[in-house]
Amino acid sequence: MAERSTAAVDVADNSGDDPLAAKAEKATTDGVAEAEDTAEQSADNKGSESKSAEQPTITTPELHSGHKLARRYRLEECVTRLDGFSSWRAVDEKLRRAVGVHILPADHPRARSVLAAARSSALLGDPRFVQVLDAVEENDLVYVVHEWLPDATELTALLAAGPMEAHDAYQLVSQLSQAMAAAHREGLAHLRLTPNAVLRSSTGQYRIRGLAVNAALRGISADRPQRTDTEAIGALLYAALTQRWPYESNAYGLTGLPKGIGLIAPDQVRAGVHRGLSELAMRALVNDGATASRQEPPCTTPDELAKAVGELPRIRPPEPAFTPPPEYQRTTYQQGTYGRPAAHAGPATPQPVVAPPAPLESRTGKALKWAVSALLIAALGLGSWQIADRLLDRDAANPDPGNTQTTDEDQNDKPKAPLPLAIQDAEEYAPDGKPQNAADVGNTYDDDSSSYWRTKYYLDGPDLVPSIKQGVGIVYDLGAAKEISAASIALRYGGPHTKVSLYAVDSLSPSGPVESMKKIATTQTNDSSAKLTMKEPVNSRYVLLWMTAMPYSPQDGVSGAGYKQAITDVKFSG
Repeated sequence: MAERSTAAVDVADNSGDDPLAAKAEKATTDGVAEAEDTAEQSADNKGSESKSAEQPTITTPELHSGHKLARRYRLEECVTRLDGFSSWRAVDEKLRRAVGVHILPADHPRARSVLAAARSSALLGDPRFVQVLDAVEENDLVYVVHEWLPDATELTALLAAGPMEAHDAYQLVSQLSQAMAAAHREGLAHLRLTPNAVLRSSTGQYRIRGLAVNAALRGISADRPQRTDTEAIGALLYAALTQRWPYESNAYGLTGLPKGIGLIAPDQVRAGVHRGLSELAMRALVNDGATASRQEPPCTTPDELAKAVGELPRIRPPEPAFTPPPEYQRTTYQQGTYGRPAAHAGPATPQPVVAPPAPLESRTGKALKWAVSALLIAALGLGSWQIADRLLDRDAANPDPGNTQTTDEDQNDKPKAPLPLAIQDAEEYAPDGKPQNAADVGNTYDDDSSSYWRTKYYLDGPDLVPSIKQGVGIVYDLGAAKEISAASIALRYGGPHTKVSLYAVDSLSPSGPVESMKKIATTQTNDSSAKLTMKEPVNSRYVLLWMTAMPYSPQDGVSGAGYKQAITDVKFSG
């Protein structure tokens, strides 16, 4: 089967209306999805964008995984290859972080405009945009390096899950309009503000990728760029409120409006839509005249839209639902029924309450005191006799007090508590020559639970053997031969099922098949952690962690849906 990579969220995949996952059937020789540039459907509907009339045939530079730019940026995975340029996920080996790279020939007709757009975007320095880190012309190539946000979620995925709550949609339009207003004040436009170009971070902040650069890569221009970007924000708000694309064509995984009825307000498409946000979407979309019931003027610039958002009454987040605790039930003992009259059907008559005797003052209590006293006296006598007898025996065995040595009799050897073993180094083990994510191996022992090494995702599973590959794994170096008795592995994904084995190997790059290595432990778990304990401690410097089965997990912003796993923390003890 084709092996698909878990490319993180990146600027590059803005090539068309369909998400990248839908194009994975077309694979490059590196086993990664190759995107195609589909028709600009929203642009055709709006009529606000124009491309160059002549599109000369451009040959994309022949690059491959492992190629380095400026002896620093190592290409890992091709995300887009079209129209004379390609986009990659790469690793900045100098700063040890993931980045994205757009590459096109220096003689490409749009090379100069791409460089200019990238450098202008980099000067903006607004954290609400995915930042351009470098823009270089070198060795007949032009490349643009930008941030890579592995923990962010694309708006396309958020919309696929359903319409947004009013508060979430309000945050979306508020943050996007303010960000684009700031960009236009600096003379920068986006012109391709689609669901693929908007990311939401784990903290709830929206970030826009591809400012000016995406349009330059594709040769897109507009006569009224502010109006184009405002209408695009209106389309995103419309989709967030209704989970429908506000044009007749389907796009970005969303169904378009029925043909022939024109643009209708979001609150007429779906019940329960916030009235103020519905009218705001129409004011941004219908720039030739608003059609909302209040007949408010249209918003033709991001700044006007931001002001209109600010005039809306504050939309509060939904109250969290708390389950009330069960009512406190008093027990019979706590209610103190001792001494109370029994309930009866007749009229209530006062009954004298007999006070209970003081503790240990009854006949039974006195007998109990004498018994306890007798037992204590007997115990003290027996203990004193045993101590005296032992002292006498020790004096008889050591007549010379000057040479007396203290010995612990009946001393039992207790097992030592396991000690943590520090990991000095690690390398990914890929006997088939197809590593999973070699650059992030160090994340598995950096004591940071938020970082991880991940596998690619596969359409078949959960067992990798034999249809996909023999397994995936990492070799750990403990610095010297150590006695290993246990290991704990923290995993990112739970569910049926993850199968992990440990092998004692001879180096960081062991030779020979896994079957020839010494297996020291194995386990299978449905949880997000795995514990392995050896029957007997094993002496080894190098340990191979080998995974042969992985659970199915949905798309999570880091990778697509499929059988996959990620390791966040590995610890050995002995």
